[in-house]
Amino acid sequence: MNPLTRYRGPRARLCTAAALAAGALVLSACSSGGGGGGGAKDEGPGSDKNKSSNFSIGSEADSAGPAPDVPGAKKGGTVGVLQRDAFVHLDPAQIYYSDMLTNQMLYNRTLTSYKVGDKGQVKIVGDLATGPGTASDGGKTWKFTLKDGLKFEDGSPITSQDIRWGIERLYADFETDGPQYIPQWLSGDGAAFRKALPDGPYKGKHLPSSVLDTPDDKTIVFHFLAPHADAPFATAMPNIGPVKAAKDTQRKYDNAPFSSGPYKVGDYKVGKSLTLVRNDQWDPKTDPVRHQYADRFEISFGHQYADSTRRFLADQGSDKNTLSFTNAVAPEMTEKVLNQADTKARRFVEIQPYVDYISFNMDRLKDVRVRKALAYAMPNGQILQQMGGTTAGVLATNYLSPAMDGYQPTDPYGKKAKPAGDPDKARELLKEAGKEGQEIVYAYPNTDLQQKVSVVVTQALERAGFKVQKKEIDSNTWPTAIAEVKNKFDIYRTSWGADWPVSSTVVPPLFDGRQIADGAQNYGHVNDPAVNKEIDRISAIPDVKKAAPEWQKLADKVFTDDVPGVPTFYNRQFALWGSNLGGVRYHPVYGTADPTAVYVK
Repeated sequence: MNPLTRYRGPRARLCTAAALAAGALVLSACSSGGGGGGGAKDEGPGSDKNKSSNFSIGSEADSAGPAPDVPGAKKGGTVGVLQRDAFVHLDPAQIYYSDMLTNQMLYNRTLTSYKVGDKGQVKIVGDLATGPGTASDGGKTWKFTLKDGLKFEDGSPITSQDIRWGIERLYADFETDGPQYIPQWLSGDGAAFRKALPDGPYKGKHLPSSVLDTPDDKTIVFHFLAPHADAPFATAMPNIGPVKAAKDTQRKYDNAPFSSGPYKVGDYKVGKSLTLVRNDQWDPKTDPVRHQYADRFEISFGHQYADSTRRFLADQGSDKNTLSFTNAVAPEMTEKVLNQADTKARRFVEIQPYVDYISFNMDRLKDVRVRKALAYAMPNGQILQQMGGTTAGVLATNYLSPAMDGYQPTDPYGKKAKPAGDPDKARELLKEAGKEGQEIVYAYPNTDLQQKVSVVVTQALERAGFKVQKKEIDSNTWPTAIAEVKNKFDIYRTSWGADWPVSSTVVPPLFDGRQIADGAQNYGHVNDPAVNKEIDRISAIPDVKKAAPEWQKLADKVFTDDVPGVPTFYNRQFALWGSNLGGVRYHPVYGTADPTAVYVK
């Protein structure tokens, strides 16, 4: 997910990163430096340790419901939810922001899903399916079998045809905002897949069984164009679930999705509030992930971080029963939260699968020695401090987040030893290249936070022998401006969040030379044939666990040989909630609070 354009949580996953636009959102799963405050110590699982052992692919037994009981959990009551941003979509096919990703878990089920353990362990398991899928044909064909007892909110059975309908509607021209992995894997990259079924299923046409097959009511078979070992992760995206044809109102489905989960839409005032109420047709025996403890969730919008933080700190009245999916602790209130004793049991600081970078435009900065000098000179520690300090993130040393499977704490530019940058090494490289006094056009969004960041970046680069021309860009047009291939900038802030904890959702979109295009995420314009070839090789590895360390090696090679940018910090989510709620936990894949086990005490 591109935190730059998608993150709507503190860090705005698509993951949209809130940090990216500096106060703006980040994508799907994404949260870019949501909280902030300097000087806070690391708290438990929020450290930058390697978490690859936390991720695994579950079995059919792991996929069986019901979800394990939460000790002390009770039924009944109303959970309040305070959100800064109104939800743009409720239609699962259109969802890619972290706040909406979190919300849809309550009313939408998918073929597979993530089972989160007590200590943050994550297993990919069958949700509607009996397991995480069975591969054949070298990973090009994937078969899923649906569980018994699955129902929509009206009591009608969920069948494989409903899954097919949900997938085929992704081909329609109005379904543009959600992830497109599955339709592209089935029918072609980019927008080419839409030609396979340009009207979706709405005019009676369907994908051929050689592409997507439903031989009976319980079976669905994907025939991909190439092997995809991480298919069980892609089928956990919100748009790979059931849609009942008779209830598909197309564009209007955004306001009234038909529930397959433990809750359903009760009342929705667009831009103001959303109430989710119990779905009495949901059977917990079929669901390994979700609970139905609360009677309802009352979600309201327009709450800035300072507002929600004050209310959680005061902990009065109905706010005791309130949380936020993605609002982070306001940066200016971090120390107060950490120093208030009663918050310790109702907060977390967790590392997210999102990384902030300063990208280098390789079309303009053609000498790799200049790019390496920039990497050495960049003051990662000072950038992080401006973004909020240790509760906002962890100093980055390589391109992959510690939340990714296979992560290793490599540090080729010595950032841990010299977090303020290494101006001497940078000057040495510039001298070697004959580029002393190299002018750098540094673009950044015109937010208060990024203006502060620009000061420390400029000072560090000038110490290293660069001349810096600062260029402020309107934050509203920022994502578009830097994603133009022919942009006139040398360096600029970018951010990225993984769609799942496998680096196939990081390395290819950021560094595949075949993905250079306006609006794409290869922000540094890497076009290295050796990198492209290695991406293809690793993508074909049939075991994601074996592929994980290979992605790390390739990411490090790009960092040392091509240098299309420098990572600055790994994002964290700093969350706080009311004292009368239990079962609140962190969702390691979405980077948000997980509402699926929340109860009112």
